[in-house]
Amino acid sequence: MMWYRIFNNNMTFNRKSILGLFTLLLGMAGIQACIEPFSPPEVNSDQGYLVMDGFLNLSNSPSQIILRHSQNVNSPNQPSFETGAQIVVSSEQGENYVFTEPSFGVYQLPATNFNLNDRYRLDIYTLAGKHYQSEYVKAVNTPPIDSVGSYYDQRRDAMVFSVNTHDDTGSTRFYRWKFEETYEYNAALYSTIMMQDNQIVTRPDNIYTCWRSRSSTNIILGSTIKIVKDEIRDLPINVVEVSSQKLLIKYSLLVRQYGLTREAFEYWTELSKTTQGTGSLFDPQPSQVTGNIRNVDDPKELVFGYFAAATEITKRIFVTPRLGNYSYCVPDTLPLACGNPDITCARDYTGLLVSYLDDVSVLGASQSCTDCRTQGGTNVRPSFWQ
Repeated sequence: MMWYRIFNNNMTFNRKSILGLFTLLLGMAGIQACIEPFSPPEVNSDQGYLVMDGFLNLSNSPSQIILRHSQNVNSPNQPSFETGAQIVVSSEQGENYVFTEPSFGVYQLPATNFNLNDRYRLDIYTLAGKHYQSEYVKAVNTPPIDSVGSYYDQRRDAMVFSVNTHDDTGSTRFYRWKFEETYEYNAALYSTIMMQDNQIVTRPDNIYTCWRSRSSTNIILGSTIKIVKDEIRDLPINVVEVSSQKLLIKYSLLVRQYGLTREAFEYWTELSKTTQGTGSLFDPQPSQVTGNIRNVDDPKELVFGYFAAATEITKRIFVTPRLGNYSYCVPDTLPLACGNPDITCARDYTGLLVSYLDDVSVLGASQSCTDCRTQGGTNVRPSFWQ
């Protein structure tokens, strides 16, 4: 049986376990008044520990590493970035690769040819004089994605997307996936005119059709360590509900696949238990997951993140399921003349104009009905869109 998880906990109870659970719940009810809240020091700490997010991309594609700081879980502020640092990746063969910082806290390395038989180490030098270093990690050559499939699940009223892959050499065994979804959608009404310099003119841009993208947030892992063949079939990686309105016109999913070492797989597994639990009685208890990076001068300092080196394999699919319901808006009739102060005319309308109704009036509607960009997307067609 193939082993994989997107981190949902399944439990099987027998008669004795149900009786034991019932007894446990009665006991919990009896000591309810004695329970006190507990906040671990790490949760409420304002230390601002270094957090590294990124990896070395061995696919002759750019690599990116983001440096942030941890913060109190109750803090209303956005995490701060570690800027001005020097990031160097070194190989055991003596090659050095220096990252640059094109934007605050974001460090990049241009596409580079790497030796997949080498091992690599990350060094971070901060402006404050601290030196952080990872262990040497093995380069992982990720196998190709065989296919990305999709089907409609009637019970969930959703489209399910899955991935298939295999490694004939049997040397991968541990996998991780990310994805980026992009979907096309329309506003409820097509705006063909607009007000400019107190005159109604033809609208030059199209604000009726938009595209919106989102990256995955779940930790999606798979392992074939318990089966003979290094093969993964129909592993679900994304579920898109029809009610989301993402499936009305066209939907695209870009899947990114990474081979992992056993150590990296164990890190992501433990991290998922901490970040993706539902908070139920049977969830794994939170643990302190730090990774493979240490402060060279102060090994006791907490540092978060896992440095890995792997090739990145991608595959994109498009589907046009035509599922969902279009939004509906009723436009207002607005007179062109503005002689009556009790009637809102086109010139004073606070929404957007839709089209001419006749020689003396036009149609108008709220911006949310006529401008697709108000739903978070852009009216610039993606370069990859088919």
